[in-house]
Amino acid sequence: MYKNHQAAKNVGYQGQYLRCTNANWALVKIPGQPSEYDDETLNSLLTLSDVMATGYHAASTAEVKEGDAVVVMGDGAVGLCGVIAAKMLGAKRIIAMSRHKDRQELALTFGATDIVEERGDEAVKRVLDLTNQAGADAILECVGTEQSVETAVQIARPGAVVGRVWIPQNPEMNTNNLFWKNIGLRGGVASVTTFDKTVLLEAVLNHEINPGLVFTKSFALDDIQKAYEAMDKREAIKSLVIVES
Repeated sequence: MYKNHQAAKNVGYQGQYLRCTNANWALVKIPGQPSEYDDETLNSLLTLSDVMATGYHAASTAEVKEGDAVVVMGDGAVGLCGVIAAKMLGAKRIIAMSRHKDRQELALTFGATDIVEERGDEAVKRVLDLTNQAGADAILECVGTEQSVETAVQIARPGAVVGRVWIPQNPEMNTNNLFWKNIGLRGGVASVTTFDKTVLLEAVLNHEINPGLVFTKSFALDDIQKAYEAMDKREAIKSLVIVES
């Protein structure tokens, strides 16, 4: 169990059982029984409790809408699910920033139209070239570093919105560029209310999205340390922990 002291009573668990407070507000019942679903669907349903809900929150926070040019920064599970979310919300062009071939391939599978491997000034140039020098309408910032936020502001068109879902590693930043380009910077903890989850649940059950593909390795609960190490070493995009009943 871990506790985020800045987030009051919010905690995370990894174990056989979980006591969930405010369950009538935060949980959505899946129709039928787990045995009625194949492993692929179950894996996708699991993402609704974390990475898919967070990726969707990034897209909705960035106000992605029909026809937008969207940049997704970060190729972890949240960023990849952000690609799915941007497509769900109607983005016409989805530019995924990634340096890793396996994640690039998955981003394209999820709906990305372009891949940008560069970083810093070269990344800014590539995005501007891809958007006819206009910049992106919305940016999903799923990295959380000072550099990534600076890049997000540089690739945003005037009036764009940056949706940020990672806890900042350095809370201080220069807001002058936000001001002069009239850019909105929004962020916060992903929604755990039933509305977003109901939308995502319907999309999974209708086989419109398959976010469970982010699980690329499986581990027993007793091997939880190995699961974290696999993600840390980029041997797995997201580790799936299996609890035997």
